[in-house]
Amino acid sequence: MGNAKIPGWILILLFGLGTPVSARYATVLPDSNTAPNYRALHGIFAVQSVVYAGALYGLSSSWYKDPLTNFHVQNDAGAWLQADKFGHVYTAYQISRYSAAIYRQTHISKKQAILYGALSGFIFQTPIELLDGFSKDYGFSPSDMLANLAGSALYAGQLLLWDDLRIHPKFSTRSTPYAALRPELLGRNRMERLLKDYNGQTYWFSVSPKSFFPHSGWPQWLCISVGYGIENMVAGEPSQSVQRGFVPYRQYYLSLDVDLTRISTRNKFVRTLLLLGNAVKIPAPALEFSRKKVKLHPLYF
Repeated sequence: MGNAKIPGWILILLFGLGTPVSARYATVLPDSNTAPNYRALHGIFAVQSVVYAGALYGLSSSWYKDPLTNFHVQNDAGAWLQADKFGHVYTAYQISRYSAAIYRQTHISKKQAILYGALSGFIFQTPIELLDGFSKDYGFSPSDMLANLAGSALYAGQLLLWDDLRIHPKFSTRSTPYAALRPELLGRNRMERLLKDYNGQTYWFSVSPKSFFPHSGWPQWLCISVGYGIENMVAGEPSQSVQRGFVPYRQYYLSLDVDLTRISTRNKFVRTLLLLGNAVKIPAPALEFSRKKVKLHPLYF
């Protein structure tokens, strides 16, 4: 419980790099009269599976260094002040979104793409959860699985309810001094710290008021963003951090953001970049609220 698991959101990068075709917006492509190309769909499934399996093998070989043990369950719902659970929601949502955009290119129906995308977002993280169950350092986490399900449901639920994505989970990261205190846990170099140091990770939910109030004068692309982060965590459990002289606390943020998918362009490559880029919160001024302070960040990354 004291160790940081493989952050599920790293699968987004692996998944995206393994995509054999340019992603397009699943939410704006209407159903067409073109017959579904199931051969192409199966090909996409196959390529993604091979790339994912190879990446998973590489990650597991480097991450799970000790021999695997008997399968066991471990309740880590309170670990990292739930920052890792936000990461699971975020990852499942983004993989669902990318998957559906890719699958829509095969001309399957919009509902099929939503369903297959949501299933991908949930299923693609499941093998890591199972590996955790066989690891003596971690254990299978029911709360992680629930967070994975919540992320896929957030994606599919919006499209089924509104036929639109109005709530956009996003991510930002910054450097913190904590990794230098416990490099074996929080990262020995910049890349490891990006993955392991939850103190530097902020998870956001961006919403444009225009989506809910269509007759307002608010720009469709401009979003209000609410963020969540943690501080003073030098161990997986808050009590372990306290024993080391650090009192963990939660941070809440209010900021502005841009919905990149609302930027119109006919260029497929640019559309793909915008689709991928919409997973990241743009740097902007932000208000931080916590039990210790209220602080204005002129530019928060």
